[in-house]
Amino acid sequence: MRINIVLGAAEGVANRVLARKLCTSVPTILLWRKRYESEGLKGIPEDHPRSGRPKRISAERESAIVEATMKTTPKDATPWSVRTMAPVQKVSSATVQRIWKKHKLQPHRVESFKFSNDPQFAKVRDIVGLYMNPPDKALVLSVDEKSQIQALDRTQAIVPLRPGCLRGEPMITNAMGRRRCLPL
Repeated sequence: MRINIVLGAAEGVANRVLARKLCTSVPTILLWRKRYESEGLKGIPEDHPRSGRPKRISAERESAIVEATMKTTPKDATPWSVRTMAPVQKVSSATVQRIWKKHKLQPHRVESFKFSNDPQFAKVRDIVGLYMNPPDKALVLSVDEKSQIQALDRTQAIVPLRPGCLRGEPMITNAMGRRRCLPL
């Protein structure tokens, strides 16, 4: 938008027309025209520092909080909470809350995605890469081991199912050759 303001001003487009065209306000147009006049192209890509208290937490400290949230657990609780993480990291609970919101972390939610601690979890990237961008004439086989699956006994007779019959209900054939379910 900033470049479009500068280009529109160079073409001689009026401020109000330019504001309407770019869906912004006239003060915004005036701000960026004035910034271009005083600083040139160097003043367009970056904002000037704003008023207010500067950030007190460093990027390294922020990444340490994110890392601790994802890879550790507190002693007497299952997930981290804002109040339990804050004293451990020696920051305020509001700081932990802002960092979690920024990184979209919700350790208290069971339904959300959890990072695996398995060292071989990195193989997932290779497998997903094969599915997303398979090489020509490639064959991908996937074997998953499930401990709770038991083999079916294939020697038992297969129970035919008909609409309206429950599994296991016996079927009889009447004199006309029509089948029907016998309720148990």
